[in-house]
Amino acid sequence: MGSPAFSVPALQALHQAGHEIAAVYAQPPRPAGRGQRPLPCPVAAAAEALGLPVRTPDRLRRDTAAHEAFAALGLDAAVVAAYGLILPQPMLDAPRRGCLNIHASLLPRWRGASPIQSSILAGDTESGVTIMRMEAGLDTGPMLLREAVPITSTTTGATLHDALSALGARLILRALDQNPPPVPQPEGETYAPKLSREDGHIDWALPADAIERRVRAFDPWPGAFTLLDGVVVKILKAAVIEGVSGAPGTVLTSDFLIGCGSDALRPLQVQRAGRAALDTAAFLRGHPIPVGTRLA
Repeated sequence: MGSPAFSVPALQALHQAGHEIAAVYAQPPRPAGRGQRPLPCPVAAAAEALGLPVRTPDRLRRDTAAHEAFAALGLDAAVVAAYGLILPQPMLDAPRRGCLNIHASLLPRWRGASPIQSSILAGDTESGVTIMRMEAGLDTGPMLLREAVPITSTTTGATLHDALSALGARLILRALDQNPPPVPQPEGETYAPKLSREDGHIDWALPADAIERRVRAFDPWPGAFTLLDGVVVKILKAAVIEGVSGAPGTVLTSDFLIGCGSDALRPLQVQRAGRAALDTAAFLRGHPIPVGTRLA
């Protein structure tokens, strides 16, 4: 049970390991591209390529027919990875070994919708994957396996996503093979909210290091962006320049050093809306920005 690209390696690993996959549950096709044609989500497309049966219900919570169809599969376990629908209790109870969730954090830290981005935003030095047995609460179930990966000064949302996706595929195979005993989560939970596009809009009153983490955390979506003369400009890479002060959001030098709440930020790669990504020096040759320009 999964939908986005994050979940595909787990599906492929289960199939390659020889597990009998009774069904694949995924989000329904959504309009995409210029023509807005309905396209299957990455998990549904991967399952179809493997010749696996795919189910794409719109909702589950009050659909008793869906609950009965799920129970009729006679599952040993359900593997859940970023599925996108809440599983009601009858479905949680149906598999003999329960519903096992591949969660992209070291629970109980970062329960919720955006654990990858939240760990980078907070300046955490590590993230990881937890395999947990699901229950009715939000990511509150007991843990079966946990493994960490480091977060460095160059880690982005994209690179951490890929690392945790691959790790989750390895750990779910171990969990199914070894059947480790469940361990209750310790106290100290934190929550990762659902993101929107507006979360990427840079608040220049923040310290420069916090903004730089946003640039990395929001790669590739929603992207960290600012408004330059009313035009959206994404900042794809940036460096913190310590000991430099200036009014937040003000261009301080001709090479596009920007004042922040503390210290300053130098964009290293930018992208104007509808244009290709460019190193800042190349961008400035085509779009010089006067000192004193205010970014919104």
